[in-house]
Amino acid sequence: MEEYLVFARSHSMLVMGLVAIVGLIIWTEFSRLTRKYKQISPTQAVLVLNRDDSAVLDVREEAEVRAGKIKGARHIPLAQLKSRMAELDAFKDKPVLVYCRSGNRSAHACSLMTKVGFQDVSNLAGGIVAWESASLPISKR
Repeated sequence: MEEYLVFARSHSMLVMGLVAIVGLIIWTEFSRLTRKYKQISPTQAVLVLNRDDSAVLDVREEAEVRAGKIKGARHIPLAQLKSRMAELDAFKDKPVLVYCRSGNRSAHACSLMTKVGFQDVSNLAGGIVAWESASLPISKR
C-alpha cells in the first residue's frame, strides 16, 4: 500500500487524470441509466413511425435538412426547440421520434422534451446517418 501512496505523490498529474476519467465514466453511466427517453435503432424507429399517432422531429440545421429528411418529419432546429416547444404540445402523450445527423443533438432534444412533460420520446441512435446506412428512404423536400 505504501508503494501506491509514493506513486500517487510522485505522479500527481497521472492520478488526477485517472480520477477525472473515472468520474466522467461514472457520470456518463449514471446519465444513461436515469434518462427518460429511449435510444432506438433505425429498425425500431420504423415501428414507431408506423403508428398513426406518432410524430417525427428533425433537429438538424436548415442546410443539413436540404440534403433530405425522413418523410413527414417536422423541422425545428435544436437552437429553436425551447422557444417552439408549444408546436409539439399535441404530441406530449404520443410517440415522438427525434433525430439529427448522428444522434447527439437529438439526445439533447429528447432530454429537453422529457423535462417539459413528453411521455414517449425516442432518440434515433446514429441519426440520419444510421437511417441511410440501413437503406431506409429519405425525402427531398
